Amino acid sequence: MNAPLLDAPKFETGLSDPRLAACLQEFPPAIFSERLYQSIELMERYSIELAIDLLGQLNLAEQLGVWRSADELCSVLGFQPRFRLPLDWILTRLVETGCVDVQSDSGNRSYRLQKTPWQPDLGSLRTLALNIDPGNAATLDLLDHAARLYEIVATGEKSGDQNLLGPQGVPLWLNYFNNDNLTYAVNNWVGGIAAADRICSRPTLRVLEIGAGTGSATEILLRLLGERDLLPRLERYVVTEPNAYFRRCNQRKLAAQYPNLPLEWTTVDLDLPWSDQGITPGEFDLVYGVNVMHIAKNLLFSLEEARAALAAGGWLVIGECARPYDNQPMYPELMFQILESFTNVETDPEIRPHPGFLTAKQWRHAFSRAGFSRTEIAPDIERIREIYPHFFTGAICGQSTEIAK
Repeated sequence: MNAPLLDAPKFETGLSDPRLAACLQEFPPAIFSERLYQSIELMERYSIELAIDLLGQLNLAEQLGVWRSADELCSVLGFQPRFRLPLDWILTRLVETGCVDVQSDSGNRSYRLQKTPWQPDLGSLRTLALNIDPGNAATLDLLDHAARLYEIVATGEKSGDQNLLGPQGVPLWLNYFNNDNLTYAVNNWVGGIAAADRICSRPTLRVLEIGAGTGSATEILLRLLGERDLLPRLERYVVTEPNAYFRRCNQRKLAAQYPNLPLEWTTVDLDLPWSDQGITPGEFDLVYGVNVMHIAKNLLFSLEEARAALAAGGWLVIGECARPYDNQPMYPELMFQILESFTNVETDPEIRPHPGFLTAKQWRHAFSRAGFSRTEIAPDIERIREIYPHFFTGAICGQSTEIAK
């Protein structure tokens, strides 16, 4: 590469903006700690360093002496066409460093190398991350594992699903989807608090949880219901998870913790009619899920199925990793975007122009089109993003005022 060398910026762990507290009054201060913000900033920087590393691994730099789109790079380098999305993410991360320029023509982005980036120092960043919080190891390990798979996924040697969801990947996911992992657990806390707050006035509680994984979100919601003395009102809690191993882990853990609660475990495929899978229309006071609805193949269909499952006045509450701004890259995407379940979805220009995470505005439009009469987003992500652009967590809440037919 003949481009001038770009120096690495120093990683700063400065204090978060105090204005954030005013936007987060409905949540306990301990959830949004300084450790959380520092960890998020560290993960953002770590994913940028991995993108720089992938610039070399994938031989991108030598092709970026002229303007090229992600599609053109895939063609020139012999990558699979579906690798365009991960490749575009890598290039967008590199734009943030100043080593790559971007230009857009009718929404089609092209990139060109301007400067040679610094040599990544992942070891030092890992040490810093673990000093901030030892639980950050789970996210770092999964980021590293995913990045190592990019080349074989790009060439089509193996799929991301085969590797990330295989024997080596599963233990990493178990550690990642864990309430000891600060940067993931915040999704469970925000979703759980939003859900508990919205159903606390109902005389009886029937809950349907979708895509529960190994139970970290279930665990937090049950804890919150207990703290609010709502567990005696619980008539039914149906926990669904399509992955048999994750479902068994969930059942073993929670059945032991709550032997006297009416907990049930089953499967529900988001993309097929729920009533054909044993979900009675109009039965539930709460349909709940954390980081699952964004992978629905047809998002409006799945949202409509969730609304149909609700009793009059019931709530759909989904904790989601939310994108602050359109086309803004986010560190969790490095792990997810090589999974077919993350990218193989139907797009929509208004609510889901690209696979992956949605903005608050897109979620609001999606809930409205799915027939929810009332939609709330907690906390106010669109206000927060003006203060802190790396705030990725929100609960999207929709209420049904009609009895499902």
